[in-house]
Amino acid sequence: MKLLLTSGGITNNSIYNELVDMLDKPITDSNVLCIPTAMYGHPWVGPGVKAWKFISGKEENPMVNLGWKSVGVLELTALPTIDKDRWVPLVQEIDVLLVSGGDALYLSYWMKQSGLAELLPSLKAVYIGMSAGSMVMAPTVGEYFIGWTPPDDSDEALGLVEFSIFPHLNHESLPGNTLKAAEKWAASLKGPGYAMDDQTAIKVIDDTAEVISEGYWKLFQT
Repeated sequence: MKLLLTSGGITNNSIYNELVDMLDKPITDSNVLCIPTAMYGHPWVGPGVKAWKFISGKEENPMVNLGWKSVGVLELTALPTIDKDRWVPLVQEIDVLLVSGGDALYLSYWMKQSGLAELLPSLKAVYIGMSAGSMVMAPTVGEYFIGWTPPDDSDEALGLVEFSIFPHLNHESLPGNTLKAAEKWAASLKGPGYAMDDQTAIKVIDDTAEVISEGYWKLFQT
């Protein structure tokens, strides 16, 4: 599976061009599923109007509104109650998964509960994460980002990449997301971590990670 792990979505030409290169067809010919689940676990962004804005492409972060051929919704909390024959073939044939921000541990929990987590490595789709949608791929999210607490009280995520992500570095609406805070976050990790602003993304293909940035980022090795 090809991963494009962003902090704030497809925010500049460098990230956009990498997305185009990762697809095997034009954006206008690509069918996508958007996953808003992470939003419901975060007190700032859901449920409610924020989730609707993500799904409808009305929010500021460029994700759903890039001109896709079609956009569907995959709500992970509903999947355990639906026969897998109704949704697994759809996910296996889709071109792109767009995964919103919100609470990364809530998203991780429902990816596992729904069965999507075990499917991800085998999918042909390009996975595009934003904020929590990117963080969920890490081994752990780090103590700084523990909000919703899973039943096992762990900060473990999916572990499909070898690094963790500190998004929205130096964001004007998040005054606590400073480099000093990122350094403290990194000290709590058992592996490497990237702190990155909203003009930065990480492309992962065949376990090889490459930073794509028109902004600021820093890699912490622990």
